[in-house]
Amino acid sequence: MLSAIKHTGQVLYRVWFYLMVAVPIFLFFPFLLLATLSERTYPQFFWMARNLWARPILFGMGCFPKITREQQMERGESYMLVANHASMLDIMLMLVVSRNPFVFVGKKELVNIPIFGFFYKRVCIMVDREDIRSRTRVYRRAQRRLDQGLSICIFPEGGVPEEEIVLDGFKDGAFKMAIAHKIPVVPMTFHDNKKRFPFTLNHGGPGQVRAKVHRFFETGILSMEDTSTLREEVREVILKELLKP
Repeated sequence: MLSAIKHTGQVLYRVWFYLMVAVPIFLFFPFLLLATLSERTYPQFFWMARNLWARPILFGMGCFPKITREQQMERGESYMLVANHASMLDIMLMLVVSRNPFVFVGKKELVNIPIFGFFYKRVCIMVDREDIRSRTRVYRRAQRRLDQGLSICIFPEGGVPEEEIVLDGFKDGAFKMAIAHKIPVVPMTFHDNKKRFPFTLNHGGPGQVRAKVHRFFETGILSMEDTSTLREEVREVILKELLKP
């Protein structure tokens, strides 16, 4: 009996999440659409996504953010934001953590998510990992967005790892891009998102979601030969934080 009640609660919690994702998009659809008609209005879209979508979802799910920072991002500067990836809540928490407008670089498959995918396609930089030419297009679009004063966000694991993996290996893309564009890498650790809303069914629940913004890695004097070193140093910072008791 208790098992059936718990299972029902988990299902309802997930249904509630998808309602929380969809309802603000429907409510503010005309304003969101207008803000995506031009790249120049992206900061306005970002403000709405952060304050009218991400925050209500986290608070509505009972997932209250606690953010600690070792270093502050400066207004008007561009950064490469990277974090561990374990939950759909990572998107919302990243939006809440960064006051600086940024653009996600992510898998093109997310376009297929109803409602969310419509805006994802319009405002994010999509990458097809099976198409080598896609990488060139990503770099070109990223450069244009950086020139507009925006930051870039990539989850460098390249996907969500298996349940038992604390932190998967990192791909080179974020670090090559940071070095090429001479922007600081901002490592972040998301402690609780896997516990609160994992991709595994019948798990999760409300509670605190902690995010730690670590000290930045400067790339001004680095070359492409330093990519693997930068990648592993950033991964080590996040992994060390995740393994803390």
